[in-house]
Amino acid sequence: MSDITSNKALLPSGLRDLLPPEAEAEAVCVATLMGVFSAHGYRRVKPPLIEFEETLFAGAGGAVSDQSFRLMDPDSHRMMAVRPDITPQIARIATTRLAEAARPLRLCYAGECVRVSPGSLSADRQVSQAGIELIGVDTPSADAELILVAREALAAAGLTQVSFDLTLPSLVPVLLGQAGREEGSLKPLLHALDRKDAAEVKKQADRIVGPAIADILGDLLLSAGPADGALAALQRAALPDEAQALAERLAATVGEIQASAPDLRLTVDPVEFRGFRYHTGICMTVYAPGGGAPGVGQELGGGGRYMCQGEAGPESASGLTLYPEAILRAVASKHRPVRVYVPVGANADRAAALRRQGFVTVAALDGVAGAHASDHFVAARQQGCVHVLADSALVAVPDALGS
Repeated sequence: MSDITSNKALLPSGLRDLLPPEAEAEAVCVATLMGVFSAHGYRRVKPPLIEFEETLFAGAGGAVSDQSFRLMDPDSHRMMAVRPDITPQIARIATTRLAEAARPLRLCYAGECVRVSPGSLSADRQVSQAGIELIGVDTPSADAELILVAREALAAAGLTQVSFDLTLPSLVPVLLGQAGREEGSLKPLLHALDRKDAAEVKKQADRIVGPAIADILGDLLLSAGPADGALAALQRAALPDEAQALAERLAATVGEIQASAPDLRLTVDPVEFRGFRYHTGICMTVYAPGGGAPGVGQELGGGGRYMCQGEAGPESASGLTLYPEAILRAVASKHRPVRVYVPVGANADRAAALRRQGFVTVAALDGVAGAHASDHFVAARQQGCVHVLADSALVAVPDALGS
């Protein structure tokens, strides 16, 4: 037997154990985010980790089918899939079990997802998500609400300086569609746009779609940055009617956000088109502080507008998903609670009061080393405590191993 097969700690690539104190920090982060979501009227749902293929991949879910692990249900002998993203499940719930619920429908969720390949946020294939979905309304104020609620949730989790990058994934397809070209012939141009290579965009666009569209794409590519400048470039561009409608919707959404949060950093990348293929309108990505350009910094989550496909027909929705593990990586201090060692015989009422104040108390057990005053400092250090409760007072542990 090889060393690999005998190593019980070995996990598949992209999967890992989350140990103390990171596991607890993530749980606190999720609870904090969900508390803010609930305070804004978003009601929690909990979809299953695994579904039948035909339901998980219906509608918006079809865009993530290539990221899903499959397995056979030994009971029904039907194929099932592990969810790589929770949003398509929310769309299913909204159009089936909650089809008769009043609109706008506000739902929130938190849970784990597993993907075949790691995403852009980390090398992990299992990721935690916490997010909100606003279903049944298609207005700039709805898109703005998602961003404003997410901002408040991130601030509650310890991130007060964040940036939201807004994109229009359908704008580039609309512009290129005016040329009547097949998708395969556009690949060199799409590749250049994806790399933000202005010279190559100009070269390929001139050849493939003509100088008029090439000039528009070049101007929009160079306008990416702070929202006001990018919107001004969109306003100056000679956009076809459908593209103009998209630009006006983006401007209205930015206006709604700035009216409520004028200090929030907003950037716009008009020609960004990556993301899940089910998005149909304005999309957003949220970043921790970075260098200043769109996409620079720690990515914390994202979302956008999409269509729920129900029996009564399509229904517009928009959502934003945050990634707690990414949030914790971006927070300078994890705000972990202070751990206090409580020897046998210490004041129990004082220990209870400390817990109410947010401290963590670790009780000594009679008969275990460190239970009594003679060696409780050693035991406190071993338990990751920085204080010992002596009578009713907190005594700092010398050379404590901080939490």
